[in-house]
Amino acid sequence: MAIEDLTTEQRNPATMHIDTMSTLDMVKTINHEDEKIAQAVGKQSTQIAKAIDMAAANYHKGGRLIYIGAGTSGRLGVLDAVELVPTYGIKPQRAVGLIAGGERAMYLAVEGAEDSQELAQKDLKKLNLNANDIVIGLAASGRTPYVIGGLKYAGQVGSVTISVACVENSEIGKYAQVPIEAVVGPEVVTGSTRMKAGTAQKMILNMISTGVMIKQGKVYENVMIDVQPTNEKLVDRSERIIVSCTHVDKDKAHEILKKAHMNVSLAIVMAKTGYDVDKAQEILKENHGNVSQVLN
Repeated sequence: MAIEDLTTEQRNPATMHIDTMSTLDMVKTINHEDEKIAQAVGKQSTQIAKAIDMAAANYHKGGRLIYIGAGTSGRLGVLDAVELVPTYGIKPQRAVGLIAGGERAMYLAVEGAEDSQELAQKDLKKLNLNANDIVIGLAASGRTPYVIGGLKYAGQVGSVTISVACVENSEIGKYAQVPIEAVVGPEVVTGSTRMKAGTAQKMILNMISTGVMIKQGKVYENVMIDVQPTNEKLVDRSERIIVSCTHVDKDKAHEILKKAHMNVSLAIVMAKTGYDVDKAQEILKENHGNVSQVLN
């Protein structure tokens, strides 16, 4: 499909005169367009759930979440990867964001980088991509060569492949096991896909990565339990998590956390079961560190 025919490149009838609107009307108009995003993402629920299940299975086997994209899409992938590390206590190498043009492209446009399929293959080879990995290709237009090249190579390697686009029948979707296509319609400012399309991609990535982490046991009830208590603030947060999940008092939470070697998951199991640290470690290991499995 030609670029000018893509949904993301069409002019939005509702914003044809946004340049002459009052500031309040401008804000209301943008907000009204934004209301359509969640509905578009919601229509992809089945595909998103499928992506989570496939990605979670590979991640459990030691695979990595690898995001590839260019421009805004690439930056969103990098953002999702980076934020998983402090949020869920994972190692940085388990979530990797690749942007066409490399690290410099996070801040400045690198002309021509997104037009190379070979560059994506080269970037993935540097990571020693393998069949346990998960590659998430992001392109609002659904046609970025860098992303196509990456998904093609990932498919050859046998990795799980997921695509996220904002047009129907996307080109990148042809190279993904799970194509996700949230059609948000024309942008408020024609072609400015950092707006509705970018928001849709962020929402979808939130769902996928959060879902994968939940299935790894990184969440108990609705609390992050792999927080790393590396400073005073995080120690206090860890103790409050233990209190809220086990209903012991703050002093007891402090005591158990110390006995658990500052491991929140372990402390919760100890508080809920009455096991000592060795027994709690043993049962957690048997359940692959999944607190919900141990306690439910």
